[in-house]
Amino acid sequence: MKIRFLSAIVFGLTLSLFATGQDAGPRGGMGGGMRGMGMGGGLMGTVTEVAADHYTIKTDAGDTYIVHFSANTHIMKQMARQGGEGGGNPPQMLKPSDIKVGDAVGVMGDVDAAAKSVGAMWIAQLDPERAKQMREMQANYGKTWLMGKVTAINETKIALMGAVDNTAHTFVVDENTTFRKRREPITLADVQVGDVVRAEGAVKDGVFAAATVSVMGMPMGGSQMVPRAGGTADTPQPNAPAPTPQTK
Repeated sequence: MKIRFLSAIVFGLTLSLFATGQDAGPRGGMGGGMRGMGMGGGLMGTVTEVAADHYTIKTDAGDTYIVHFSANTHIMKQMARQGGEGGGNPPQMLKPSDIKVGDAVGVMGDVDAAAKSVGAMWIAQLDPERAKQMREMQANYGKTWLMGKVTAINETKIALMGAVDNTAHTFVVDENTTFRKRREPITLADVQVGDVVRAEGAVKDGVFAAATVSVMGMPMGGSQMVPRAGGTADTPQPNAPAPTPQTK
């Protein structure tokens, strides 16, 4: 399993965490592509070791990574989505000691593939069902969903730079397509070049036809609402740098 692909799935998870922090009430990886959006990289794996300042994880591909964390790292638990679209449980803030050997985790931060290390900005402990959902997302990318930054809009055809593969994709919309930004309904006219969108639908005659298009509520490379312990949201603040990996 390629790091870029794993990163995209983790990226999708992290966007959902940001969205939770931005909403007024509770709701609810990509290497080069995500770096281009100012978000770092990501991994998903199983914890094999827990230490005072790092975790060791093993990815589905069998690679072992050291995940370094600090006081600036946001650690939380993300549960499986329940009740269909729009349903789910808000993430719970965790202490570093809450992560145990055997846990499935998603990690966002500065990934060094050569050194097999990550300076983590975000660590999400995944409910087993959530981890299963993320692997299913991986298998269905380009078949039932697309995500990325909009690069052009030509009438009913929308072009984007894919979050998974850093490759150009297009999808089409029609009068039956539903548009929303977070929870609010919008229209095609509200979608702008530069927006990060997620499209869900199906491939028909070689063309991805979108049934729903969601504009992500978090500006890429800009400010974001950072969830605090206890599930509240702080005021917008710039993206925090990834912690520098520590050596013993």
